[in-house]
Amino acid sequence: MELSFSELRTKEVVNTQDGKKLGKPCDVVLCYPENRWLGIVAPNGRGFGLKKSNVFIELKNIVKIGEDVILVNVGLPKKPTGKRNDCPPPPMPAPYSAGRNFDEYE
Repeated sequence: MELSFSELRTKEVVNTQDGKKLGKPCDVVLCYPENRWLGIVAPNGRGFGLKKSNVFIELKNIVKIGEDVILVNVGLPKKPTGKRNDCPPPPMPAPYSAGRNFDEYE
């Protein structure tokens, strides 16, 4: 299947993990000396005054290129909401043991 960039940028990019539309491809990333296609760049589907952030989609994450849609499998990072549950738990001390050894304090 041959596909030009002008044809590719008319297709909608949809994430298969959550079903969200990421927008239409705004760029293609190529590796020049090796003549390899590395992936596409999509605008992440945000708009209306919200901060836009582009997302790079590697070639291995493109599931299917159809007539009017590009299906991708991308786990996008979640935006923190400020709730306590979004914070990771504090790290445990490296040599964690149930009993304490007070010999080193004497």
